[in-house]
Amino acid sequence: MQQHEERDEHDNNEDREDREDHEDGLRGRLVRAGVELVNADGAQALSLREIARRAGVSHGAPRRYFPTHLDLLSAIARQGFAELAERLSEEDREEAGARERIAILARVYLAYAGTRRGMYELMFRHDLLESGRLGLRETSLPLFAHLAELVDRATNAGRDAATNTGRDAAAATGPNAGPSADAALRAGALWANLHGIAQLWHWGSLRLATGGTDPAPLLDAALDAHLGPAEPTP
Repeated sequence: MQQHEERDEHDNNEDREDREDHEDGLRGRLVRAGVELVNADGAQALSLREIARRAGVSHGAPRRYFPTHLDLLSAIARQGFAELAERLSEEDREEAGARERIAILARVYLAYAGTRRGMYELMFRHDLLESGRLGLRETSLPLFAHLAELVDRATNAGRDAATNTGRDAAAATGPNAGPSADAALRAGALWANLHGIAQLWHWGSLRLATGGTDPAPLLDAALDAHLGPAEPTP
């Protein structure tokens, strides 16, 4: 009798694990279908019915895993932030100075905006997303915190060079010090500037207004405006 009960419990555990694996597989399939759709056709194409069709499930199936449309859009956007974070990690150079690392981050950001247009537009449409659910904030906010930290280092380094207050600068940028409120504001303004460059360049407005064929000079000007002129290369 005891062996029967142990076998039944084992079988029930296996059935439950199979169901969980199946549900995780369907949930992942829906998110992957949404990612492919937004990259191909833009955020406006992300209807529940079309995502379900591409995932090969009934149009009501997404509701079983994502109670609202916003939940599914948030899960899709989370993949975009994860991909952007991966690109930044691959290109970052920790041995470089803070300003150079900001320039690398900015170039990766603009490149991502150009190559993942639909996803890029979805990621920052918080009117369409539930950022407090599904770990979206945990994926997006660290990217901004990283930028703010680099801005803090870059601006403190600039003040140090200008005023020769090395001890104060070292204290402000020590290992336990987070970015200052001023750095967060500067980082927000810089991010807004980068976002504007990405959008206006995509729409053609900046090319028309400036006559330029490359957004790189605009990026350099934005960095100078928010961080001060770069030190000349020796």
